[in-house]
Amino acid sequence: MQIRIDDISQIREAARQFVEQIGEHRVFAFYGKMGAGKTTFIKAICEELGVTDVITSPTFAIVNEYEGPIYHFDFYRIKRIEEVYDMGYEDYFYSGALCFIEWPELIEELLPDDAVRVNIVEQPDGSRLVSDS
Repeated sequence: MQIRIDDISQIREAARQFVEQIGEHRVFAFYGKMGAGKTTFIKAICEELGVTDVITSPTFAIVNEYEGPIYHFDFYRIKRIEEVYDMGYEDYFYSGALCFIEWPELIEELLPDDAVRVNIVEQPDGSRLVSDS
C-alpha cells in the first residue's frame, strides 16, 4: 500500500483508500515522527468508517474507544511496559476489533505478529506518504 497525501484537503480520500485495503487485518501500528499526521490520519479513517464520536488523541488516556468498537491507542507517554500489561492490552489487541496504535515503537514486543505496520513520512514538499511495511 502506498498513499500520497499532497495536502489536508485530500485526507478523507486517502482515508477511504486506506479503509478499502483493511481487509481482515485488525491491528494497525502507525509509525511517524511527531507532527507527521498520525492522529489526523487515524481520525479521518475513523470518520470514513462511520464513527460519529468526537475523535481525539488518547495521549493522556492511552486508549479511546469509538463506536464499532474501534480502539485508538497513543503510547507516547508510556514509561514502563508494565503499564501496558496493567491496562490489559491483550483484551484490545486480540478482541477482533479494529485497533489503531500511535507510537508502537514503545511496545513493539507486544504487537501481534499480524499487525500491519503503517509508516507516515513527511516529504520535503510537505506532502505525506503513507505506506505499509
